[in-house]
Amino acid sequence: MANSLRGEVMNLYKNLLYLGKDYPKGEDYFKRRLKSVFLKNKDVKDPEKIKELIGRGEFVMKELEALYFLRKYRAMKQRYYSDVNK
Repeated sequence: MANSLRGEVMNLYKNLLYLGKDYPKGEDYFKRRLKSVFLKNKDVKDPEKIKELIGRGEFVMKELEALYFLRKYRAMKQRYYSDVNK
């Protein structure tokens, strides 16, 4: 049980690191914040609390993905459609 949770936490950390490459405030800023959050929760031993934290991390991943998709959509819209207010 503990090893599977450990694997989930490691995968979450790796996925968040990968998503942080395109973070608007910069990759270094994102890495520092991510590391501090994971280190803050390193002493949590309760499996239910760990699952709750993993769920919160997965929510953050989804929010980051939505942020990136929205940014790409806006860039494409700006490229292909003329501004009506001009």
